[in-house]
Amino acid sequence: MRIGEIAALVGITPRAVRHYHHLGLLPEPVRRANGYREYGIRDAVLLARIRRLAELGLGLDEVRDVLADDEGRELVEVLEELDADLGRQEAVIRARRERLTELLAEARAGRLTSEGPVSPELAELFSGLGEVPSESPMATKDREILALLDTVAPDEERSRLIGAMRTMTEDPEAVARAHDVYARLDALADATPDDPRVAETGQALADLLPDALADQLGEQGGVPGGRLAEAFFGDFSPAQSAAVHHALRLVAERAR
Repeated sequence: MRIGEIAALVGITPRAVRHYHHLGLLPEPVRRANGYREYGIRDAVLLARIRRLAELGLGLDEVRDVLADDEGRELVEVLEELDADLGRQEAVIRARRERLTELLAEARAGRLTSEGPVSPELAELFSGLGEVPSESPMATKDREILALLDTVAPDEERSRLIGAMRTMTEDPEAVARAHDVYARLDALADATPDDPRVAETGQALADLLPDALADQLGEQGGVPGGRLAEAFFGDFSPAQSAAVHHALRLVAERAR
């Protein structure tokens, strides 16, 4: 059989046959006087086995290991590993589909925020804080930062942060006060750090932040550091950054 004939017989492409030769999975057959490869039934049997193993999900390196063990002892081990790996993938896919089902329900009910998808805990917090004031760049930025932390923060730290902020939603006036703070921060966009409104805005923000968050900042020593914090404050104007720093210092002092 020529390469096209054996490929068609097994149900693969001639290119795949050449690739298996290159990887050493399939020995090179004898060649005719005209230089063409001449394949036999044994080559077809081996190709069929390679195809079956690949269809099970084995990588070609794993297929090579299996083929090297004629007694099939290693095949059992490889198949057990593959079964365990597929089980893990199945669990991940199941969890993702469950989360997707929740997101679809939120989207159909009109509750999916523009920052989404986010964790159910953060979605609940956003819902409790109400709609983002469309005219406030700071309100939008605040939610974007929370969505970022929701993704990159360790689970325990994220849960503490969201749990601390969730207490804000228990105060009927919290949403109105939050919108007032957003407006104050927006007004500082073109101000200088020595503007008297900086201290006033920092105090208003500190008064808004819950005691649970104050306790957490107190344990961390006040203003957080690191590259994420640098990026966080780097996105503010100088006066806005000064106001937020002032608020965090006040909150940390409150926890001591």
